[in-house]
Amino acid sequence: MKSYKISEIIYWCIAIVSIVEVLLTWDSNRKRAYIFFGFAIISILMALFRRYYRNKFSRQKKNRK
Repeated sequence: MKSYKISEIIYWCIAIVSIVEVLLTWDSNRKRAYIFFGFAIISILMALFRRYYRNKFSRQKKNRK
């Protein structure tokens, strides 16, 4: 379960870095900003997906006991 939480945190960090990069490059390089915006959206969705499955597995583990 610890690996699910770590990967979720990594996805949130990638999202934050991507959003910062979007804000910094929006005026100078719009194409690059859109790419990083896409990375941010994908990493946020992956973090939420990981959280859902982490909670689902922990509920299943509690129900077995």
